[in-house]
Amino acid sequence: MNIEHLHDILEGNDGHITFRGGCHDCGIDCAVHATALEDGIEICGGAVYDVGQPNYVVKCDECYGKDVILRDYQETVVYARVVGYLTPVKQWNPAKQCEFKDRVNYSIPNTGE
Repeated sequence: MNIEHLHDILEGNDGHITFRGGCHDCGIDCAVHATALEDGIEICGGAVYDVGQPNYVVKCDECYGKDVILRDYQETVVYARVVGYLTPVKQWNPAKQCEFKDRVNYSIPNTGE
């Protein structure tokens, strides 16, 4: 995880945060704790990988000890319609990406007609 990004998260959470999820490699539930120290950040219980805001992937301590590299990860490409064309949202300019995050999806209830 990007250190500057993690510093921002820690500052907003009184210097402590816990990332929870299934280990990317073995799948067991794990919790990775991050604590802000005067001279850096202490991470206990594994590793946290930033895969694009607001997403992250965790590895348990045992799997991180075996291999520190995040392997077999494939980013999801999201396509959406803008000005009549379907294009990957990642290729949009920053203003359009912010607009996309504000969009609300509606579903029309099936009336059985």
